[in-house]
Amino acid sequence: MAGPLQTEIEALLEQAFTPERLVVSNDSAKHRGHAGDDGTGESHFSVLIEADAFADKSRLERQRMVNRALGDIPGTRVHALAIKAYAPGEVA
Repeated sequence: MAGPLQTEIEALLEQAFTPERLVVSNDSAKHRGHAGDDGTGESHFSVLIEADAFADKSRLERQRMVNRALGDIPGTRVHALAIKAYAPGEVA
């Protein structure tokens, strides 16, 4: 079951990119007791997103686009966010 922050991440990315594929994974349990674990159970996430908006963009541009769409979530409300952003057809 997705927590409130994961649900917010999913909604913001859906709204910003209308992705063909979106997978948001809560990785917080793997980091329990490590730096950045705030005890909420929502401190570390991975995002896999596939959307037309990423066509002809560099990896860095894609990361920046995702971070912008998420506003204050990366680095403020979430300790770690791993992003894999692809244009359609780039992932098998």
